Formats: sequence, C-alpha cells, structure tokens
Amino acid sequence: MVSKWLDLDSKVIIVTGGSAGIGENIVANLLANNAEVVIADRNPPQVSHPKITFIQCNVAIRADVQNMVQSVISKFHRIDGLVNNAGVNRARLLVDYYHNDKNHELSDDDFDHMVNVNQKAVFICSQEVARQMVKQQSGVIVNIASEAGIEGSKGQSCYSATKAAVHAFTLSWAKELGQFNIRVVGVAPGINEPTPMGNPAHQKDLAYTRGMEVSGVKGNYQQSIPLGRPGRLEEIADLVSYLVSDHSSYITGTTVNITGGKSRG
Repeated sequence: MVSKWLDLDSKVIIVTGGSAGIGENIVANLLANNAEVVIADRNPPQVSHPKITFIQCNVAIRADVQNMVQSVISKFHRIDGLVNNAGVNRARLLVDYYHNDKNHELSDDDFDHMVNVNQKAVFICSQEVARQMVKQQSGVIVNIASEAGIEGSKGQSCYSATKAAVHAFTLSWAKELGQFNIRVVGVAPGINEPTPMGNPAHQKDLAYTRGMEVSGVKGNYQQSIPLGRPGRLEEIADLVSYLVSDHSSYITGTTVNITGGKSRG
C-alpha cells in the first residue's frame, strides 16, 4: 500500500511509460500524494483512478507527443511536471567473442530501437513540454537515467550510451531552462527488483554477454551492492515524487544515484 508523505496539491504530472514497471510505481506514488497524473504510453494502465488520464502515445513519434501535450493543456491548462520514464533495453555484445553468434551482437535495429525510445523520445517529450513550461514560468522535468549511463555496463553498451545522453541532457537543459524557473533532474537507478525490462529473456541475454548463467548474474549483483539487496521500485517512486514537489525547489542540474551504494566501486 502506497502511503501519502507529501502533498503535490493536484500538480499535473506526465509520466511516460507509466503503465508498467518503474513507471507504474511512480504513478501510484504520485496519486497517493494528490497529483493529477497523465500516463503517456502505448498500452493502457492496469488500474483506473479518477486522477489518472491515459493518453495512448508513442513517445518516439513527434506527432503523437504533440497531440498528447495539447490534450493535457486543453484539459488542465498547465503542466507541472514531466517524468521521462519510458525505456527499453537489449543486452548485446559489440562483438561476440564467445561463439561468434551475431544474434548476441549489437545490430543496427537494436541500436535504433534503444536510441529512439531512450534518447530521442526524451528529447521530443522534453522539448514539447518545455514550450508550455516556459510560458507558465515553472515546471520540473525528471529524466530516468541509469547507473549504467554513468558507470558503463558490460553487454549493455548501447543502453548505457543512451542513458549517458539522458544524463547530459539533464545537465544541459537545467542550464538553459533555469531562468524560467524550470528544474531538470536525473534519477539513476541501479539494480532493482524485477521489472518488465528484467524479464527472463533479457536476463538470459545479459547473462550470455557476461559468460555466465542467469543465477550467476543475480548472485553477482547481490554481492556487489553494499546494502545487500536490490532496490525497491517504491523507493525510486518516492524519490521522483520528492523531486517533482516543492520540497526539492533548489535541486536542478544533477543526476541522483539510487543504487544502494553499488556505484563507483
């Protein structure tokens, strides 16, 4: 059960990819704290709520995002926050030095898919939402990055590169938009409890890139996290709710790691 711990006072927050995984938990947390939540996703959420507005949207397509943003403005007349959460991952090696199997090597299709969703969509959504935020002289953009984008990750080079771009977007846009009272903050999770991105097929592919069984990957993660456990999705959601709230009014231009101490050795 998600509990209320700060009052977002009916702030209008868009969450991309809000129908499942981390996004679903972010939505639940925002709702518990009295936000109006717009879910921009290709798939509808599993739950209904009077404060949820679902808009079907491919966040990598400009026209879809423009229509989504205009719908939000028409209904609420403002946008207080954007959480760029939608993301995809395909575990691939640059070169398969194990078995020379191109199915485990990064392909053009893999590259384009991850860049479109993880990087281009963040750009498109932020640009379209920022136009409104500049007009109203306020707003918060939270970009869900990743520890992998700061540290790099074996078998996840393209995913890591897209998340590094999200980190750089965060730093740069904070400098551009601060004069309009718009904050831009990144959130970089590490290893978390299972999400759709952590499905069995992905875990199998990731284990292959590291030359081990799936059980070995999970065991290695457990040993490498100083707090001794993966992160809980509600912990990420708590951080996001705090960042879009007025309690974090002087936080911008930074990416906050939420990794249980795993980062940086």
